[in-house]
Amino acid sequence: MRKDDIKNFQEEIGIQFRNPGLLSHALVHSSYANERKMAKDKNNERLEFLGDAVLELVTSAYLFKTYQKEPEGKLTKLRASLVCEPTLAMCAKDISLGKYLLLSKGEDMTGGRERDSILSDAFEAVIGAIYLDQGLEAARKFIEEHLLKDVENKVLFFDAKTHLQEIIQGEGGEVLSYVLVKEEGPDHQKEFTVEARLGDKTIGRGIGRSKKSAQQHAAYEALKKYKK
Repeated sequence: MRKDDIKNFQEEIGIQFRNPGLLSHALVHSSYANERKMAKDKNNERLEFLGDAVLELVTSAYLFKTYQKEPEGKLTKLRASLVCEPTLAMCAKDISLGKYLLLSKGEDMTGGRERDSILSDAFEAVIGAIYLDQGLEAARKFIEEHLLKDVENKVLFFDAKTHLQEIIQGEGGEVLSYVLVKEEGPDHQKEFTVEARLGDKTIGRGIGRSKKSAQQHAAYEALKKYKK
C-alpha cells in the first residue's frame, strides 16, 4: 500500500499509528492476498477477529453505563443493532474506508468497496489494529467517536421497517408498501431505488445495493419525517 494512502487514512480517522504496518494489514482483504499468493495471515481476518472482541467489550460497557435502568434483554438488542453488518458498514463509509481497501481486481470491479460485508469486516480489523498499536483506551475512543456518538439514530436505522410498521398500524389508516421504482447498473453492481408508500403517497425514498437495503433506507427516511 502506498505511504500516501496510509497517511491520508490516518488523517481521516484522526489517529497516527506508531506502527503504520498494522493499519496497512487491516486494509488487506482476503481476495487481494489470494490474488497475490500471500500467506493466509497477511489478510485482515485475524485483525477482524480481534477487533470484533474489542468492539463487543467497548459497546457492552458503554451501554451498561449509559442505560442503567434497562434489563439485560434490552441491552442485548441495543448491542446487536450497533454491531451488525449494515451499521458497521455505514460507519466505514463515514470514514471513506472503502477507498483505502486492497481488493483483488475481480472484487474491486464487482463493487467490493461498497459491499457491506467487506466494509464491516474491515472496520473491525481497523479496531483490532488500533488496539494492538495503542491499546484499549485508543480503541474505545475510536469506537465512541465513529459508532457510539449517535446510538439512537443507529438503533432506529437498524429497526426502521419494524418501527415504521408499528407506527402505521397504530394509526390504523392506509397500507404501508415498498415499491421498487428504479434498478440500474450491471448485474454485479446493481443499485436499487425503493419508495415507502402509504397508500399512494410516498413517505420515504431509499437507495441501496440490494432491494432489502433500499427498503431499509426508505423506511428510515420515512421515520425521520415522523419523528419531526
